[in-house]
Amino acid sequence: MAWLVLVVAGLFEVVWAFTMKQSGGFTRLWPSVVTLLAMAVSFGLLAWSMKTLPLGTAYVVWTGIGAVGAFLAGILFLGESASAARLLAAALILGGLVLMKLSSPA
Repeated sequence: MAWLVLVVAGLFEVVWAFTMKQSGGFTRLWPSVVTLLAMAVSFGLLAWSMKTLPLGTAYVVWTGIGAVGAFLAGILFLGESASAARLLAAALILGGLVLMKLSSPA
């Protein structure tokens, strides 16, 4: 269950990163509100998952999901570059997340 909660926390990290970009430096009300709410949910779920999972594992997976998810959101919704080097970098991060999961105690 902690792993599922951690993945959801990572998805909320993607939400807050994306809406922070949309907030224009917290100058637009609703994207700013969504950003702050998603941050609170993300941090809360991360904290809950850390009751069971090791600190390093939980934090690396959480930030990795956020990083790769924000990268993909930028490409899909904001027209950011999908160069081969950037895609390789994201694939390496994803590979690291898989390895972290496989090498961590359940």
